Amino acid sequence: MTTDYQPPQRPSGPRLIVFSDLDGTLLDHDSYSWAAAEPALGRMRALGIPLILASSKTAAEIAELRAEMGFDHAPAIVENGAGVLAPGAGALNDRSAHEKIRAALAELPAALRQGFTGFSDWSVAEVAQHTGLSPAQAELAARRQFSEPGLWTGSDAGRRAFEAALQAKGIEARQGGRYLTLSFGATKADRMAEITADYRSHPVTMALGDAPNDVEMIAMADHGVVVRNSHGPGIPALPGEKSGRITRTQRPGPEGWRLAVLERIAQEYEEEKEG
Repeated sequence: MTTDYQPPQRPSGPRLIVFSDLDGTLLDHDSYSWAAAEPALGRMRALGIPLILASSKTAAEIAELRAEMGFDHAPAIVENGAGVLAPGAGALNDRSAHEKIRAALAELPAALRQGFTGFSDWSVAEVAQHTGLSPAQAELAARRQFSEPGLWTGSDAGRRAFEAALQAKGIEARQGGRYLTLSFGATKADRMAEITADYRSHPVTMALGDAPNDVEMIAMADHGVVVRNSHGPGIPALPGEKSGRITRTQRPGPEGWRLAVLERIAQEYEEEKEG
């Protein structure tokens, strides 16, 4: 895995590529199950449509999920865009970026630092308790390489000061569906552009997400989908919605995901037949 993704060029490729957030989007917010989305995933596998997972999850977590879903041949965007997991690869041991983030946090004034509690402040058991993951899954989630997700429990003014202090050190704070994630920049959209450029077939792109850290990715796609979020801050109205380029699901999580993806597949492949 590397932060500078440089895959080999392919002479041809799929007509459609789907980029998707995980928690609250393809995975159910409470159960972390994607069962409701399986009919769409199965259709994608049958048609050879790549699924590019894009999440704040670690490479270790995503490698396991990607293989279970049957898309181990596709790259994945990890830790909120801070890194890219190559097809078929697992996590590496380089944690230097994460260690620098932890060092920067330790240098903050106590009044700012105390409002943020990150995964590294918790034991694996506490990560499991906070996230609802199993102990085995929580151990994978704790293997941070590029970022540090956590919870902000201080005031709004304190958060602004906290984020400004970290930004002065080159560290960006991104709000996801559950956690505030700290990293040295790069977004899901940045990685989406890199991966899409790999395909000489110039495929149509679809991106689905449910949280603020998905906005750039959704806005960049040919067809963006805001998946209904009943638990987090959600996503405010986006400019692309007026033209219909960005749509919203009526159902949350993997149910809404399934309907949106199946509809896009039907439209794209029907257009291909008509052409």
